[in-house]
Amino acid sequence: MADEPSPWRSLAMLASVGITFVVATAGATVGGYFLDRWLGSTPWFTLIGLAVGVAAGFRGFFKSVTKSEGQERNGS
Repeated sequence: MADEPSPWRSLAMLASVGITFVVATAGATVGGYFLDRWLGSTPWFTLIGLAVGVAAGFRGFFKSVTKSEGQERNGS
């Protein structure tokens, strides 16, 4: 039983990936929105912030997946 991976560990990893994706996307979009309001360039920085946030979210997702695969190959 000690050799089996904990289902809670997997659930925590999935939750952290989802939270990271949402926070990165929302944070960059809100930053772009306020930059647009300050510069009066609506909607360009909001859209750029959205794209940057989604890219950052996917980067975090792929980092998590590669880390998980590395641990699975090593038997951890």
